[in-house]
Amino acid sequence: MRKRALLVSLGLAVTATLAATAQAGASATAGNVLTTGGAGGTAVAVGDVLSASLSAGTKARIATTAGGSTGITCNTSAFTASVTGNPAAPGTATESVTAHTLSSCTTNIIGATGVQSITVNNLPFVAAVASGGALTVTAGTAGPIQTTLKINTILGLTTCVYRATSLTATPSNTDNSLTFTDQLFSKTSGPGTCPGSGYFSAKYGPVLDTSQAGSPAVFVN
Repeated sequence: MRKRALLVSLGLAVTATLAATAQAGASATAGNVLTTGGAGGTAVAVGDVLSASLSAGTKARIATTAGGSTGITCNTSAFTASVTGNPAAPGTATESVTAHTLSSCTTNIIGATGVQSITVNNLPFVAAVASGGALTVTAGTAGPIQTTLKINTILGLTTCVYRATSLTATPSNTDNSLTFTDQLFSKTSGPGTCPGSGYFSAKYGPVLDTSQAGSPAVFVN
């Protein structure tokens, strides 16, 4: 009986050890929401700065209708964000979007002759990246998500101001990109020559951790 009890005890101990090892292995594999070096790789540190420009061969567009071809096209655009939270996956990482620029823009809006500037106002914004989900951008303490367009027209310079409630992008670990598609901005001020709405689309990537040596690409887990 003693021998059998000892064997049972040893069996239970081995089972418990294997279960604990498996659980630890699963946690290690899951990693953090944001990593470098691959999915489940090295955790991105809080405070690290992430940045990305337009993906090669793409342009940022602000269309007057969803999926439309009339509007503004920008050859250059980039964003910068700092990581404010990066928990274990599954979870939601957070970022502070400190810069977003659009330049080298042209327009085919009727009556417009060129784009003088596009300025993203009220930075920083708040971004949240969910495991297996989307990146959502919402307003920060400085005010709503707002963009000011200065457009040259046949009647002179026109200023158009647009706001969005939130923006959503789809992350991809295939090319470490973020894709915004037809994100709605509504006009809050400007003359009738300003379109009533703007639909923002752009693909940024690769997203890089510029705080680390070699600026490795960032993965979402």
